[in-house]
Amino acid sequence: MQLGTRWAAGAEPPASVPAALRPGISEVEAELAGSLSLSKGHWTLTWLEGRPIAELDAGWEVLLTASGDVVARPFQD
Repeated sequence: MQLGTRWAAGAEPPASVPAALRPGISEVEAELAGSLSLSKGHWTLTWLEGRPIAELDAGWEVLLTASGDVVARPFQD
C-alpha cells in the first residue's frame, strides 16, 4: 500500500486525487451533507495494487475496481 494524501471532508480534493474518484467523493459528501461525521471527517487517499482508494474516516470508501468501475460504499466488514 502506498500512502497518498489527506484532506478535510467538504474541501476541494488535492490535485493528486484521480479525476475518476472525484464524482464518487462528491456523491458521498452530498449524501452525508449536514451530518456531524462529515463536518469533522477527513479523507485519506491510498493506493492498493496500483488502484486508488479514498477513505472517509466516517465509514465510507470510494475506490477504483480492477475493471475500472468507481464504487462508493460504506466500509465492508
